[in-house]
Amino acid sequence: MPEKFERYDSESPSLRSVYGISVAAELSGFGVAALRLYEDYGLITPGRTAGGTRRYSDYDLARLRRIAELIDAGVNLVGIGRVLDREHRTDELERHNRRLQADNANCAPSRIPRPDRPHWCRPCLRGRR
Repeated sequence: MPEKFERYDSESPSLRSVYGISVAAELSGFGVAALRLYEDYGLITPGRTAGGTRRYSDYDLARLRRIAELIDAGVNLVGIGRVLDREHRTDELERHNRRLQADNANCAPSRIPRPDRPHWCRPCLRGRR
């Protein structure tokens, strides 16, 4: 699975909505009706042209592959929605933790910490004011 469904710049090739519904159906192995159903359930959100035609991105196709895995595991559509939401939230939290770890690594103690108060380095304090 590519980059665990992280969305970046909408101009990124993996996020650009380029595939019509019939091409997406063929590439994903799902039928056109299934793609519409998954959209109704909120499992995928394809882009739309000015005329309202659905356009699918590589991100959408990767998400459809994940949906297929969950269906094969016996998860129903409501459950798939919950799993995808939790996976997305977990990805967000992991990214946030990595940022915090990087911030902490850049903090050098400005003085010896005292047990009666939390210790913050000067660079961290600047960001909290």
